[in-house]
Amino acid sequence: MRLSAALRHAHRSHASLRAGAGARALKWGNRHLHDNNNNKVSSSWLREASSTSGTSETAASFKSQPIKREGPMFESTVSDIIQRCKEELGSIRVTNPALKPTLAIIQAGEDDRLMEINKKMAGKVVEEILRLNDDNRVHGIFLHLPQSFLSKNVRNAIKPQKDVDGVSDLNVGRVVLGNQRDGFTSPVAAAVLELLARHDAPLVTKMAVLVGVEGPLRVTLQFLLQNNGMILQTCLWNSENLQKQIMDSDVVILLDINQKHLPATWLRPGVAVIHLGSALMEEHAAGWERRAEAESTAGVVPLSAALRMEHVVRSARRWTQEQQYQPWKLRPLKLHPMSPVPSDLEVSRAQTPKPISQLAQEIGILPEELEAHGNTKAKVHLSLLNRLQHQPDGKYVLVAGITPTPLGEGKSTVTVGLTQALSAHLKLNSFACLRQPSQGPTFGVKGGAAGGGYAQVIPMEEFNLHLTGDIHAIIAANNLVAAAIDARIFHEATQSDKGLFSRLVPSVNGVRCFSPIQLTRLQHLGINKSDPGELTPQEVSTFVRLDLDPEKVTWQRVSPLPTQFDIAVASEIMAILALTDGLADMRSRLGRMVVGSSRTGKPITADDLGVTGALAVLMKDAVKPTLMQTLEGTPVFVHAGPFANIAHGNSSVLADKLALKLVGEDGYVVTEAGFGADIGMEKFFNIKCRTSGLRPNVVVLVATVRALKMHGGGPNVTAGAPLPKEYIDENLQLVKDGCSNLKKQIQIAHLFGVPVVVALNVFKTDSEAEIDLVCRIAEASGASAAVPCHHWSRGGRGSVELAHAVKEVASQGSHFQFLYNLQVILSGCLLVSCFVSNCQQEPIIEKIRTIAQKVYGADDIELSTEAQTKMEYFNQQGFSGLPICMAKTHLSLSHMPEKKGAPSGFILPIRDIRASIGAGFIYPLVGTMSTMPGLPTRPCFYDIDLDPVTEEIKGLF
Repeated sequence: MRLSAALRHAHRSHASLRAGAGARALKWGNRHLHDNNNNKVSSSWLREASSTSGTSETAASFKSQPIKREGPMFESTVSDIIQRCKEELGSIRVTNPALKPTLAIIQAGEDDRLMEINKKMAGKVVEEILRLNDDNRVHGIFLHLPQSFLSKNVRNAIKPQKDVDGVSDLNVGRVVLGNQRDGFTSPVAAAVLELLARHDAPLVTKMAVLVGVEGPLRVTLQFLLQNNGMILQTCLWNSENLQKQIMDSDVVILLDINQKHLPATWLRPGVAVIHLGSALMEEHAAGWERRAEAESTAGVVPLSAALRMEHVVRSARRWTQEQQYQPWKLRPLKLHPMSPVPSDLEVSRAQTPKPISQLAQEIGILPEELEAHGNTKAKVHLSLLNRLQHQPDGKYVLVAGITPTPLGEGKSTVTVGLTQALSAHLKLNSFACLRQPSQGPTFGVKGGAAGGGYAQVIPMEEFNLHLTGDIHAIIAANNLVAAAIDARIFHEATQSDKGLFSRLVPSVNGVRCFSPIQLTRLQHLGINKSDPGELTPQEVSTFVRLDLDPEKVTWQRVSPLPTQFDIAVASEIMAILALTDGLADMRSRLGRMVVGSSRTGKPITADDLGVTGALAVLMKDAVKPTLMQTLEGTPVFVHAGPFANIAHGNSSVLADKLALKLVGEDGYVVTEAGFGADIGMEKFFNIKCRTSGLRPNVVVLVATVRALKMHGGGPNVTAGAPLPKEYIDENLQLVKDGCSNLKKQIQIAHLFGVPVVVALNVFKTDSEAEIDLVCRIAEASGASAAVPCHHWSRGGRGSVELAHAVKEVASQGSHFQFLYNLQVILSGCLLVSCFVSNCQQEPIIEKIRTIAQKVYGADDIELSTEAQTKMEYFNQQGFSGLPICMAKTHLSLSHMPEKKGAPSGFILPIRDIRASIGAGFIYPLVGTMSTMPGLPTRPCFYDIDLDPVTEEIKGLF
């Protein structure tokens, strides 16, 4: 049996509509699939076109008069419907000019025979329906199949919003309940009612009989006719009372296609006989009109087709309305804070999170934009950006911090607490955007990054562990590049040019062809040939030999071994994930990654290795941000996790962009920068904002009395050890002296023209006098506001004052500017990314010097011999115009972790300079900074375990 699914404006076999109403169908493309018996189901894609009215059949009369084949009544009915479609489509296209309402028709071909139906085809039909359900270009699905083939499973496979023929149980049920506003009524049934209603005779108290098998059409007709005052009977063809029921009726409606002959003597004068067989499967209807002249299709075929077309247009309108920005209907979760505050894990487990699909619906994410990973987290498709591209962004808030202690000062907690306050308490749309924690902090000392206390992301175990596997994808992609490098060096060392070429471009069925990425390499080499047989021996040698110098391989492994390895969050692929704006851009960036140099000094890229496409495949799911929620049921995006001391330290551009669209013009996106403002915030502005084009409205600068006391001269603290008394007892002098660091960090934010709100993260050991002192000094140092916060112990309610301050300051606007230009002007010489002979080293040096002097407070910089050599090489290769990403300790404004407060008068040593060309920045290594920090002597993993019976995690914070 052959079936086809066609997408079109009007069904081609609806001759009366096509010829009379002028519907036009244009071919669009094809799709074919087969069942186990090689029967074919095909989808022909056709585009809709506008219609004009014409002539067709008239409805059968209640009066004793011949049935006319033509007449103004039917022509007017079809014309009215088509005019309504035109008007509605015109109003839709005011805001959606490219929209083409489209109907998919799954139909049986003219040569099909019912007895030949292979029941296995039902599964293929359902597969085709499910495919069409997910296709946003399709607005309606019509099953033009034999009635016996329309099983319940087949009918209910159609999405109710695309069921323009009204055959699904849900749409039939809506008719029964009299609630048809959100669904679709069968156009065949509606056509019957339309024809009868337009006749001179009233319908009330008229007797009607429905003859034929039970099904959705019969149920729909029954309730429609009864609701219009008709007295209704139903019967089958083999019913003993069939003749009497027909003879007593004013209207006879025949539901079956292959019914027996109906004697003319059964029909009393003036009866209206409507045969629906032609509307259901019209290729079987030709013989009916020859058998009974008094019986008529009554124009049901063209009229139902017109009504079906109207349903498609209505479905398209609903779809466009769904695509528009939807106001949030967020239902916050209630908090019941306890005192003393239990462990983070206990707090998390005491709250029952909303199903992630419910949260997504509340904030306007469509079901097709969500990819669930269990019940509490989901990936969000980037198609949302296209759907909401015209939606204005919300306010953009950056959470940074002063120079932290080894214990951290609570930026993640402030970020979560602030968004809980904005959404759950001020009733403003807000989104938190956080990085995904890596296993180093989780199993080391600091712990995870889900926040803490009553301001955290839940479930915190899932947040802090594997999440959706993005970091694992980065490790796999990073090490694939490493494996490709090793393999290429080995094979080039052991094979001739001819041998390499025959293996790199193998003969398949006697034909050699370059792959797309190999053609890209040829273009980079300046070889404009696509036929492998046309390459000269020299061109073959140039093509096959990367000639990677083993001593100049720059690509680092990210497995946890002690030497020559980076942690995963230091991988350039992690930086690319955080900075990309989509899959195509990510693939392009991956291809630009420089993995080393040839013996002649030329940079070798991932494109040259031929590994770019494979990397994109490994990263295709990781590019989607992960949706989670806070303890109070407000939304959070978790995406990417570069450290700020060895990378750029911010969550992804994509997460921020998606969130800014979702919160709407009056909403807030709170995104976090890692560690102190001197590194995380500086890189946010100079790198992330350059890449994204986004501009922040306000900086929330997190401080703690504990950290300020350390900067004022207090003793060092160690994770897990009791705090020295200086951090427990009131000590205003230590706080006052330590505020030098807070003042410096406020000044750094002002370098970029962004206003600052200081959030003082309050601990139970802080005195009121200490809290008041910090707030006064902060405001005197230029902060627009300084607010104590109690979110850790109270949740969002403890950050309401901060939320009010952020709202007020963000509304005042900022005057954002970059710290440096990528094009550096020195001595009248304009330096860009190209080589300039008389000042070739200056672009990179000057950008590093600007950061060292203006941000860190250094007098100058000092380059090692290795750093000098690297910088000269990067200039020669044209990389000097990239922004700078300093790899520096987070424990001091300087390169010396022990130097607290606001040190000055030091020379910043640059030990090495590396380049992440795919990510798009140069990163100098300051002092002894390592990109592979190790675990402490006594890591957290000693306390982490799993209950094998309950599968509960123990010891996780």
